[in-house]
Amino acid sequence: MSAAPRHVTVAIEQGVTTLTLNRPEVLNSLNGAMAAEIQAALAAFASDASARALLITGAGRGFCAGQDLAALVGSDGTIATDLERIVRDDYNPIVHAIRTIEKPVIAAVNGIAAGAGANLALACDLVLASDKAAFAFSFAKVGLIPDSGGTFMLPRLVGWARATAMVMLAEKIDAAAAKALGMIHQVAPAESLMSEALGLARQLATQPTAGLGLIKRALNASAINGLDAQLALEAELQGRAGATHDYREGVAAFIAKRPPAFTGQ
Repeated sequence: MSAAPRHVTVAIEQGVTTLTLNRPEVLNSLNGAMAAEIQAALAAFASDASARALLITGAGRGFCAGQDLAALVGSDGTIATDLERIVRDDYNPIVHAIRTIEKPVIAAVNGIAAGAGANLALACDLVLASDKAAFAFSFAKVGLIPDSGGTFMLPRLVGWARATAMVMLAEKIDAAAAKALGMIHQVAPAESLMSEALGLARQLATQPTAGLGLIKRALNASAINGLDAQLALEAELQGRAGATHDYREGVAAFIAKRPPAFTGQ
């Protein structure tokens, strides 16, 4: 990053990059500056070969409360209406990066995840949530539609009928209900959320990163491919996986009955 970030913090340890949304006074709600910092952090993670897993969480009581509505109101009281530009330039690149960076991305949802914040979490590969966390698809309450991939991810996670109810009624969903609906991977006690999330991230950082990236690519494609196209893609990607160092190491370790030492290559 060209300048020190103000609205996020980044820490790197044991192959894990931890990206913390850091506007706790507004429940880590998003403005343009914060979105730019998230984009820069994601780009840095993608290009760092030593960083093999990403953990995203929030500082303070919330994960991310979505768009900072106060940032949309000018000093004269005028409310911004250029929402297409904001979504296109601020939010879409974040979700696109999370879904297309071929490394594992984990969300540790420590509190409320609302609006774009909820959809940012659901874009991650694995979502762990505190037992005090909640999700709210609150766009309809201000006359808007779900953005940041919400209309893509949510129906695929919970089904058409449930997704429609969630976004039209804009009701809060607690972490236990989110897990029961298949929205998230796991619920953890609030006091152990970060240790469990970091443990999972560190585990993934020791795995065959290139192979995990190809898994992610195949799963992404399955959302739009027909069967024959997906079968062809699986064959192609299996060929690429078979050419990696970690494939050869995995087989050698299995034959030798020893733990594999994956390098991510």
